[in-house]
Amino acid sequence: MIACANIQAPPGGPPDVTPPVLASTFPDSLAVLPDFKGDVVFRFNKVVSEGTSPSQGLGTGDLEKLVILSPTRRTPVVGWHRRHISVRPAEGWRPNRVYRIELLPGVSDVRQNKSKTRTVVTFTTGAALPTDTLSGRVFDWKAGSAAAAALIEALLEPDSLPYRALADSSGHFAFGPLPHGEYLVYGVLDANKNLRRDPREAFDTVRVRPESATSVVPDLYAFVHDTLPPRLVETTPIDSVSATLTFAAPLDPFQPLDSTAASVRKLPDSTAVTVVGLVRQTVGIPLRPDTGALRRPPGPADTGAAKPAPRRADTTAARPAPGADSLRGPAAVQRPALSDRLVLRVAEPWHPGDRFVIDLTGLRTVSGTSGDTRGVLAIPESKAAPARGGPGAADSLKSDSLKLKQKADSLRRRRR
Repeated sequence: MIACANIQAPPGGPPDVTPPVLASTFPDSLAVLPDFKGDVVFRFNKVVSEGTSPSQGLGTGDLEKLVILSPTRRTPVVGWHRRHISVRPAEGWRPNRVYRIELLPGVSDVRQNKSKTRTVVTFTTGAALPTDTLSGRVFDWKAGSAAAAALIEALLEPDSLPYRALADSSGHFAFGPLPHGEYLVYGVLDANKNLRRDPREAFDTVRVRPESATSVVPDLYAFVHDTLPPRLVETTPIDSVSATLTFAAPLDPFQPLDSTAASVRKLPDSTAVTVVGLVRQTVGIPLRPDTGALRRPPGPADTGAAKPAPRRADTTAARPAPGADSLRGPAAVQRPALSDRLVLRVAEPWHPGDRFVIDLTGLRTVSGTSGDTRGVLAIPESKAAPARGGPGAADSLKSDSLKLKQKADSLRRRRR
C-alpha cells in the first residue's frame, strides 16, 4: 500500500515505428552571438538513445560519430539529456569565428527507430555572417567510382580553420554558408569513419578562391599518397614472350612509357634480352566526370607510343614536387584508370627453368615520386610425365593385372 505507483502506457497496441523528429535548435541559425558561452542544443519530440557506446570525448561514442563541429581539430563535447543533445567545442567557443554544427542522420529512439534527416546550425561569435557555398564531387580514383560519403575538409586560409561536411551517396557535396575567403579543399576517403583526415587515407586536394557566393570545386580524385619510389613486388609470366610486373603502388597514368625504360638480362651469364614493349595493364576503366559512370575505353590498353592524355595541372602526379598545390580551373577531363601493373614483352621466347633480372628506370608513381627498381622473373619448370616404373606406372600395372586375373577366373568357371 505504501509503494509508489509507476504510471505507464497500457501494454499492447501497435509498436512505435516513427523515428525521432527534431523539435527545435538553439541558438537560431545565422545568429550573431559575440559572448556565446553555452551549448548548441538539438531538441527532439521524444526520448532519444545514447547508444551502446557513450560519448567520452574520444570520437568513438555513437552520438559523437553523428556530430560534425567546425572549425575545430578536436572531438567536440557531446552530451545526452534524454530528449535533447548538447554540443560544444572541447576548447570552448572562440571569438570572431563562424561555427557550423551538423547533426547527421542516425539519431535513434529507445526502440531503435533512426532519423533520416540531417540538421545544420550556423552562427557567429562576432564575425560577419557567412555567405559562400562550396560544391563539387569526389571520386575514388583507384576503384573507378564515385566516393560515397567522402569527407570534405575545407581549410580557410590563412589560419587553416577546418570546415567539414560529408558527400552524399553519389559523391556530390554542397555545404555552406561559409566565411568568404580562400580555401584548400580536401576530398578524403574516410576509411575509419572518424570524420578526420588521417595518414594513409586516400585524398585529393584543390585550392579555391571564390569569386562568387557559390563556388564549384573541380572534381577531386582521391588516391593514397606515398613518397616512396616505385617498387617491383611481383613478376608473373603470361606466355612465352610476355610477363606482368606488379608494383607496390599505382603508377602515374600520364607518364609516357617505352621499351627503353626496361632492360632484361638472362641468368647466370647476364645475356641481354631485347625488350620490344612496356605497356600498362588496365585493371579498371576510365571515369567520366560529368556523370560518375564508368565508361569503357574505346580500345586496348594504352601503349608507350600513345600520346599522354591531358590532366589537371595541379594533381599530385603532375606536380614537380610532392605536397605542392596550385590553382586550377573548373573544367574536368576524363581520368584514366589507375593501375599498379605493367606488361613486359621481349623479342625471343623464354623457356621453362629460365631466370631473368629485370631493371626498370625512371618510373613514376601516381604520387609523383620517380625512381628505379629491380626484380627477378623465374619461368616455372614444365610438369614431366610420370616415369616408367614410378608410382603412376605401378598403379596402372596393378590395375591391368587385376583385370587379367578376373578374366581368367571367368573362363575357368565357364569350363566347369
